Amino acid sequence: MKTVQLNNFEIGGSKLTIFAGPCVIENMDMLRTCAAKLKEICLELDINYIFKASFDKANRSSITSYRGPGLKDGLKMLEEIKKEFDLPVVTDFHEPNQAQEVARVADVLQIPAFLCRQTDMLTSAAKTGKIVNIKKGQFLSPYQMESLAKKVLDSGNDKILVTERGTSFGYNNLVVDMRAIQIIQEMGYPVVFDATHSVQLPGGRGESSGGERKFVPLLARSAVAAGARALFFEIHPCPDCAKCDGDNMIALSDAYGLFKSLKELFELTKNL
Repeated sequence: MKTVQLNNFEIGGSKLTIFAGPCVIENMDMLRTCAAKLKEICLELDINYIFKASFDKANRSSITSYRGPGLKDGLKMLEEIKKEFDLPVVTDFHEPNQAQEVARVADVLQIPAFLCRQTDMLTSAAKTGKIVNIKKGQFLSPYQMESLAKKVLDSGNDKILVTERGTSFGYNNLVVDMRAIQIIQEMGYPVVFDATHSVQLPGGRGESSGGERKFVPLLARSAVAAGARALFFEIHPCPDCAKCDGDNMIALSDAYGLFKSLKELFELTKNL
């Protein structure tokens, strides 16, 4: 199975990799709290860890919703976390002209699901030379990801990850087809399973999205059993107080128990 090298570890290899952190940057104290605890957990459990947070949530349901500190201030805060805790960082960007500046800080550039078909987004990320994580659009089948990954590959970058995050079905709901993990892996790309966005209820609250966080552990375990070697979680010290996506985030206090169970399952299934 193909892997992608990041610093001293492989994504998609024989160790579980977890991308985790708050949905959006709210303040520096919260970032430090999450980074410190999540790094401690992953070191103890021998899990590869990548810190995640967004500097801008450009697709909020309402124009009045909190979006984040923005590109300049957000990258400065992520850079502080990266240096203070010696962690690799993943963050998303929303316009092609942001790619080079984001790449100055981020180790992994993430293409948002709603923008995954945008050629200029994919090629601008590819040209930074950084790892590119393409989130599968809720409106796409896994088979359609091959042509999107090829845009990155044809732009001279083979460091490609593909994230499965559910498919739109009916109204304000997402459904995960676990076959997608094998389908995408057979294309030659490591799959990241986004367990928290997969329980999102898009627009379920009218002017904001809802979510069903109680199903996060179930879907994460299912993805590991299906062969996923990397997982993505949005985590907050107090999800019910979060400024974005609180309904589908898991509590920081629950991370250890969840990660431990996933690591145990991963060790049992990784060679099947």
